[in-house]
Amino acid sequence: MSAPPKYSAAAAAPPRLRSDDDDDDDDDDDGNDDEETVDEEFISKSAGPVTMIPDVFTQLPPVRDDLETDTSEAQDETVEACLPFLAGQDDLFEYNEHGVPRINREKHIKFLHNSLGRLPGGFVAADASRPWFLYWSLSALTMLGEDVSHYREAVAETARGMQNDTGGFGGGGRQLSHMATTYAVVLALALVGGEEAFEVVDRKAMWKWLCSLKQADGGFQVCMGGEEDIRGAYCAAVIITLLNLPLDLTPESPAWTGDSSANLFTGLARYVRRCQTFEGGISGQPDAEAHGAYAFCALGCLALLDDPRRVIPKYLNVPRLISWLSSRQYAPEGGFSGRTNKLVDGCYSHWVGGCFPLIEACLSPAASSGQGGQADDSDRAGLPPVSESLFSKEGLIRYILCCCQDQSKRGGLRDKPGRLSDAYHSCYVLSGLSSAQNQWVLAGSDDKSATGVADPAWTVLPPLEDVQIFDKRDRIRPIHPVYAIPDENQRAIRSYFLAKDSEGFF
Repeated sequence: MSAPPKYSAAAAAPPRLRSDDDDDDDDDDDGNDDEETVDEEFISKSAGPVTMIPDVFTQLPPVRDDLETDTSEAQDETVEACLPFLAGQDDLFEYNEHGVPRINREKHIKFLHNSLGRLPGGFVAADASRPWFLYWSLSALTMLGEDVSHYREAVAETARGMQNDTGGFGGGGRQLSHMATTYAVVLALALVGGEEAFEVVDRKAMWKWLCSLKQADGGFQVCMGGEEDIRGAYCAAVIITLLNLPLDLTPESPAWTGDSSANLFTGLARYVRRCQTFEGGISGQPDAEAHGAYAFCALGCLALLDDPRRVIPKYLNVPRLISWLSSRQYAPEGGFSGRTNKLVDGCYSHWVGGCFPLIEACLSPAASSGQGGQADDSDRAGLPPVSESLFSKEGLIRYILCCCQDQSKRGGLRDKPGRLSDAYHSCYVLSGLSSAQNQWVLAGSDDKSATGVADPAWTVLPPLEDVQIFDKRDRIRPIHPVYAIPDENQRAIRSYFLAKDSEGFF
């Protein structure tokens, strides 16, 4: 092992980086570094006092493998680009006494409103992702404190044109219904709220469509004839619970057995369990590579099937999952990667960072059994209750506020320095910030939802840490840890459809 080099802080614009996208790792040009050495003390741009930034965020880890590979070179480039921002040396920011900049709320809001308007011609390649642009932009605006209800009529009209008579929503008019785009449309409708938006959904057709995607092994296909994966499991659970759909199967369903006890959720938790890998992470399908987004989908799906304190330890090896998730957070960056040996990326602030509230919930005291005692803790053997956060919230907050904000006129949030901001990263970077700025706890409740499973109440509290490195005015609106929209929005759409019965479905 070689001694770690002392990194210099770049005074000029950061270098462009290799992408951490799943399908490409293109090289970009490096920028220029000055000769100034990063020290543990930095001068705040905002007021001038000496600020103390922990060494872990200003230099390489003390142990590094001296074997040079494309991966290690890309990682070094990423660190070199992030250090000036983390060290409080970027001229575009004003840093507080902790060396953390404010969130540029106004610029980001303007960027997101523009993302809901007419886009340049190059976006035609993303035509099938139109529902996602609705959700990403509306969700990010909501977290920044914007009222998006004035988009209700436009969103309802757009969604109506994407809905198919056979059920579900496609990426646009005359496009095949897909689980992912249907999930995005339902969440977008929940964000704008109101009867006009909710009544767009043809629930009977939606139920029949979901039944046609339900598979005999417990999982869901993402579209007719498409792949079966963990995304389908999570999206289906969200759609079913938000819309209060019947769990009964149609006789035409591939999962139909003639047994009245089989339903849309039968075998779903077992399918999720089959997706846990030898590393401890979660893959999209059984026997594939673990990925951060799939881990969130797995945990979110299980948390909708039953109380997380029961269902997550029952179907997943929690210690191994915690180990894998923890390995995704890097120093000095403070952010998360999505896979082993990949680069930090702002979107995993949600996909990986958002896993920890669910993990921490499953390690909270067991739920009541409903019989005056405690629930069966046999599946929690060896799992101690959590007394502090399982990841570095400070590290994630530093990465997001220092490295993920586009401080140019463009605004918005980005993957990392040197990358362009976009609606996708704006949404999921802010979602991760919400997880880091807040603490979600579960109430001990055995109330049953319309789906017939436990429906525990989630409560948001201030974080466990006594000292916060961000200014109070930079706190963003919290979102539900499972549905990834504000709690009041998920409550509103669920209450609306709970008031409706399933008459006429059968």
